[in-house]
Amino acid sequence: MSDSEREKVQERSWADEDSAVDGDGGGEPSSSASASSSCDALGQAISATLATVIRDFDCKAEDALNSQIHLSSAITRLTAELDQLLEDAPLPFIMQHAARISGVRKRVSSLNTLLNSIQRRVDNIDRILSTGLPH
Repeated sequence: MSDSEREKVQERSWADEDSAVDGDGGGEPSSSASASSSCDALGQAISATLATVIRDFDCKAEDALNSQIHLSSAITRLTAELDQLLEDAPLPFIMQHAARISGVRKRVSSLNTLLNSIQRRVDNIDRILSTGLPH
């Protein structure tokens, strides 16, 4: 059965339904034609809307893929630069900074010891003041 034959059968079916509803048995071909055209218009509107949504989604998915490719290449480039930097860093340079860090650690430890000593003295003064001084 061809498409045009199917459409004619469908239109006859709608006409039969219309005549059964109207009760006059005459069937109104104009109402079945308008129903068919409104269905076609609705189908075209849905199709156009979906086509726009799908094109928009495809565009955004492609942009996301391009962004991921760009990010991946940037990470690869930065990793290579970091590896090169670590290879090129002279050992004396690293040792110099390690010595500085060790010196800072020793100074912080010394300050911590001094602060503990000061805290003990303050605690002793507080204890003496709270018990009262003998006259």
